[in-house]
Amino acid sequence: MGVAAQDQQDGGPARRVRVVVIGAGQAGLSTAYHLLRRGLEAHRDVVVLDANPAPGGAWLHRWPALTFDAAHALHDLPGLRLGTPDPTEPAADVVSRYYGEYEDRFGLPVHRPVGVTRVESEGGREAALAGASGPLRVTTTAGTWIADVVVSATGTWDRPYWPYYRGRDVFAGRQLHTHDYRSAAEFRGRRVLVVGGGTSAVQFMLQLHDAGALPLWSTRRPPSFTRRAFDPEWGREVEAGVTARTSAGLPPASVVSATGLPLTPQYQAGIDAGILVSRGPLAELHEHSAVFADGSEEPIDAVLWATGFRAALDHLAPLRLREPGGGVLMDGVRVVREPRLLLVGYGASASTLGASRAGRAAAVAAVAALRAGASHTEPAGNLA
Repeated sequence: MGVAAQDQQDGGPARRVRVVVIGAGQAGLSTAYHLLRRGLEAHRDVVVLDANPAPGGAWLHRWPALTFDAAHALHDLPGLRLGTPDPTEPAADVVSRYYGEYEDRFGLPVHRPVGVTRVESEGGREAALAGASGPLRVTTTAGTWIADVVVSATGTWDRPYWPYYRGRDVFAGRQLHTHDYRSAAEFRGRRVLVVGGGTSAVQFMLQLHDAGALPLWSTRRPPSFTRRAFDPEWGREVEAGVTARTSAGLPPASVVSATGLPLTPQYQAGIDAGILVSRGPLAELHEHSAVFADGSEEPIDAVLWATGFRAALDHLAPLRLREPGGGVLMDGVRVVREPRLLLVGYGASASTLGASRAGRAAAVAAVAALRAGASHTEPAGNLA
């Protein structure tokens, strides 16, 4: 299941490849699969750098109580069907096993644990300002790689979004994010404010109630439950809306704003029982209470911020990709400002279905760039 990273001494030689893929989640694995299918050689031409200690991508960090049947749909990776897992098994275990089998089956060149700290033009900022079209330097916790094309597939899990509310710094109770949630049982008998309008917030409300906690729900807008089938037509409409934003250089909007909440029988039961009822927008926090926009105030012991994530792009900061609107201007998976960089798992490809398709698109674009004479002029050494 991947290749253990070999530590590289400071000042040691950089390793030369044609394509570096950053991240071994759905998008990264799909990209690597399609690159190898197009004739590039594992380790010699392509490496996948993954910060996690084991296969599974962001799913590896999901809370243990999140069973496979309660998780967002996981779509098949190209070339290997997931099958029908036990719906009561933790989603993290299902996905870790599936991704690990996938890496082994297709001999994907995954190196882990390797954290990428920065991507920049070879030659540094001066080369970038001069409009350099040479290779990119990928600096990591396990040394440096030089590549003609970089595919960033880092998703969002490492960038939890904590919104600002007045009093957040004076609230005396516990505050945690979806990123850090593990079990509803920790909150038995406690009054927990869940902030957020997505599926994670809905699931937390039901789990907390079942575990004997006293949850309250706050959303900025009325919850957007929908009976519409989440079918291919729906998927195309959602992707079109997200793509419109990234094609204009705007940051992707929240997932729920694009998808809505599926009105499942379980969720309907929660609404009927008075559990899934939003108190409306949160106005501010006091030391031991929450104040809502309607002026009401409730005592609380903890706040669970189910407020989503942002794209994890800090490692790309040296490339100066941000547009005035705050996002990255995209043409499909291509970054308009930086032709040597491809983004997958960003915008419309952040879903598991979109990520698999984007992986193929990234591989096609990467091979086209290499064939067009990107800067690779000498054979890379075997990294295995």
